[in-house]
Amino acid sequence: MSTHRLAAYLERIGLAETPAPDAEGLATLQRAHRLAIPFENLDIPLGRGIRIDSDSVFDKLVAQRRGGYCFEQNRLFSDMLGAIGIANRPLLARVRLGLGSDAHPPRTHVLLLAEVSGVLRIADAGFGGSYVPPLKLKDGAEAETPDGARHRLRKLDGGLAGEWLLERAGPQAPTDGRGKPHRDWQPQYSFDLGEVAQDDLEQANHWTATRPGTRFTTLHIASLALADGFAALTDRSLSLTRNGSNEMREFADPAAWRGALGEIFGISLPEQEVAALSLWVQSGG
Repeated sequence: MSTHRLAAYLERIGLAETPAPDAEGLATLQRAHRLAIPFENLDIPLGRGIRIDSDSVFDKLVAQRRGGYCFEQNRLFSDMLGAIGIANRPLLARVRLGLGSDAHPPRTHVLLLAEVSGVLRIADAGFGGSYVPPLKLKDGAEAETPDGARHRLRKLDGGLAGEWLLERAGPQAPTDGRGKPHRDWQPQYSFDLGEVAQDDLEQANHWTATRPGTRFTTLHIASLALADGFAALTDRSLSLTRNGSNEMREFADPAAWRGALGEIFGISLPEQEVAALSLWVQSGG
């Protein structure tokens, strides 16, 4: 990893100095990343596909100042953690937010297992449906986030390498609509500590980007952690949660939608690309 790339990344996320390779530095880097780089899937409806090698991800998220989804976000975040001296590796997770207890979804989310001063922590800069703070890999570890939610880890079976569950309790609005309306604990995603190879990530990314009828191949999605809440755009609907209050907006034309995409999420798309999205083609807008 070149010092030039690290410097460009730090500028992208608004940090003037390189964080120390400790727990505070991990939290600082992850929070700045999520405040600056939006979660989005727009290259899928634009027909471009998703590449998750380090060069492609750096070019898109840093040089082009776009966003991306988990396989892109956490590839970049992993590379930059390594650049500041924090060892980490990927883990694959089953997203359970909003699903029934009997659901068994595929492993379509990637997070990171980081080791800081000999302590293992999960780190995740790429979950679109709420902000996930770094947490010690410890049964019962908890953290609060500015969107009004709490998160905790639970160990589901014996042994360190068994299955873990990340849970969330808090308002529904900052979950991009997937969370249940009650504020009690509900599952966000589950994972184990098994080794994950690059080919595993490529396979999961391909499924996520191409499987017909799924969230990422049928919807237009963008989200961003805010200093005081969360912003989520799903198709024409925008949810803005700030200081515990939620505002909803609906967009009736591509110009207003494109304006919000730039103003709130920092994503700049050409007018002709936005107008060609199925959001507007199907409706005749």
